[in-house]
Amino acid sequence: MTLADSSTLRPGAGTTEQRPAPLRVVREGGTIDVPAAERAVADLLSALGRDPASPHLAGTPRRVVDSFAEMLTGPSFDLTTFPNDEGYDELVLATALPVRSLCEHHLLPFAGVAHVGYLPGDRILGLSKLARVLDLLARDLQVQERLTQQVADWLQEHLAPRGVGVVIEAEHLCMSLRGVRAAGARTTTSALRGVLRDDARSRGEFLSLARTAA
Repeated sequence: MTLADSSTLRPGAGTTEQRPAPLRVVREGGTIDVPAAERAVADLLSALGRDPASPHLAGTPRRVVDSFAEMLTGPSFDLTTFPNDEGYDELVLATALPVRSLCEHHLLPFAGVAHVGYLPGDRILGLSKLARVLDLLARDLQVQERLTQQVADWLQEHLAPRGVGVVIEAEHLCMSLRGVRAAGARTTTSALRGVLRDDARSRGEFLSLARTAA
């Protein structure tokens, strides 16, 4: 993802005050070559012994490409932060945020929930933006471990809180539909930064609340 300029000037009464402006969050990456992707899906169907020209499969290549395009691209948005004027210094935690992504090993979905929290510093974040950051990072070919770390690192870098915690619990269709076929099995990953990693009491509070929400 790329960000636009993170500051702007706002004139005040006889003064010029600098304040953070919304960060424009944009997904990086190449465009999808739809015709080439459709041909590839048709070739795959043929290689699997199916006739892509049959009535039921004739539109399948386009539908598959549309589905992957939806799962791999997300809308840009403005990430707005606000001054922490009240000096709030306790945990802010958003629980059970839906998370959906594609396993890069099998191109099968994994889905579940994420619990994302932070200890505010000088600024606080609109709560809906936690879900937006998670969703945009998840719209990629991913592994759960990396996604968990990316969310934590992104918030730590761009919000500069005193601490960040992320827990993701997800079911992977590459485990439940094939191979071991462990239907219902869930994988849990966590990433802690700052005070939530280094301070035992803060770490315990975050993990306890995340477990309660599960």
